[in-house]
Amino acid sequence: LTVPDPRPPVGAEAERFAARLTRAREEAVLANRVVAVEADAVGYQFSTYDGLRWSPLTEGPFRDETWQDGTTMTAGMTPVRVVFDPTGIADPARITLSRADRAVLVTVDGAGEVVIHD
Repeated sequence: LTVPDPRPPVGAEAERFAARLTRAREEAVLANRVVAVEADAVGYQFSTYDGLRWSPLTEGPFRDETWQDGTTMTAGMTPVRVVFDPTGIADPARITLSRADRAVLVTVDGAGEVVIHD
């Protein structure tokens, strides 16, 4: 008998990350401000740009998030920074989350659309 892994599957973690990327895009459009999401080996955090400097964005759904134990994040560059402008346009990015033998790719295209590739 083996004990099931109590952590949510990496696919669920990828869905949560994708949803929060989408929410960051919505925030950029609705609040008419630049919003960035920066992800690294530890987790991800949000920030906003006021025209002079970047400031942490921590209210509501934008609190810092840590990856689940055993989850690794890979991207072309680490850390990866996705910046959404007030029109929703973004810097394209490809972020892979993996744990054990499962990997899920999350992409952001130039139009700011977030897609999970399972």
